[in-house]
Amino acid sequence: MPPSPPVILQVLPGLGGGGVERGTVEMTQAIVRAGGVALVASSGGLHASSIERAGGRNIILPMASKNPRRIWANASKLEEVIRAEGVTIVHARSRAPAWSAWIAAKRTGVRFVTTYHGAYNEKSWVKRRYNAVMAKGEIVIAISHFIADLVMQRYGTDLAKIRIIHRGVDPAIFDPALVSTSRMMKLSETWRLEVGHPIIMLPGRISRWKGQNVLIEALALMRSRDACVVFVGDDQGRTRLVSELIQLAEQRGVSTRLRFVGHCDDMPAALKVADVVVNPSTDPEAFGRVVIEAQSMGALVVASDHGGAVETIEHDVTGWRFKPSDAQELADTLDYALSLTLDERQAVGVAARQSVIDNYTTAEMQRKTLDVYRELLG
Repeated sequence: MPPSPPVILQVLPGLGGGGVERGTVEMTQAIVRAGGVALVASSGGLHASSIERAGGRNIILPMASKNPRRIWANASKLEEVIRAEGVTIVHARSRAPAWSAWIAAKRTGVRFVTTYHGAYNEKSWVKRRYNAVMAKGEIVIAISHFIADLVMQRYGTDLAKIRIIHRGVDPAIFDPALVSTSRMMKLSETWRLEVGHPIIMLPGRISRWKGQNVLIEALALMRSRDACVVFVGDDQGRTRLVSELIQLAEQRGVSTRLRFVGHCDDMPAALKVADVVVNPSTDPEAFGRVVIEAQSMGALVVASDHGGAVETIEHDVTGWRFKPSDAQELADTLDYALSLTLDERQAVGVAARQSVIDNYTTAEMQRKTLDVYRELLG
């Protein structure tokens, strides 16, 4: 960082448990380690304490609101923060807060960067206009080549303005060698998993586009009749969807082989429990952090053949890709993965973990993002 400590203000709706929030915490750590000052403006949440432990400071504002009046009010609040704290760069990570941050940056003349985290739907011109703020950064960080192409196609953004910085995991945390048998047994007992039955895991919140229904359909079509599917993730109040998924499983005769286990605080152990980890999203994932977390654990991974998975999974080398929403192809792929010998599974797992270490670590993501900040500061 330059001799005068830069003050970086990251802006996002809240500090829940998602990938955007984790990325914010990771960059807070990197900014502080590099000698900068890290501020985070959000409505608070689960990771607010993580920001403070990382050496950053929380600024609590109602940043999650999409109300136009609130967006304008937040812009004024952020302007006050920028002037009072001597902010040098504003880094926006989500749309509603990004509008407030963009306005405040314009008023104060500070540098403005965005990270385009999602393949946002554009079903109307209003939504397109709303999404467009994520392409207004002086530099736009795209979290995959897929997102970089999307930004250029939608907004005509020059490639020279885009920096592709993949999301990352810490291979020292997601390390299969560090997960004890007792941690795995604890989860297996809590989730009522039967010994000797193959475990197929879908980590991710319960949502229609995450493809839980596709996996249930595939389970019913598999040759393996004793495999168990574990859905790891919060339903976020979508109880009606959970009921629909249970009803579908009952109709297909596989309801006794499903487990809805909710949020898990020990994902390394959860991923090691699994025989196969699946990411069957029906819409393209902007990146898909779950894939690289599972690969870092040396797990067998199967994902829909679109979005970020095209970049993170080398088919039949570090995992497998299947036609999106094709339950039969997913079933066949899962049967194939479960049919591999122990040596064959280990070979795929070793290749997958090495791919993560070479390309998708948290440290690499942090380094490249700091380089963006340095570039903006000249």
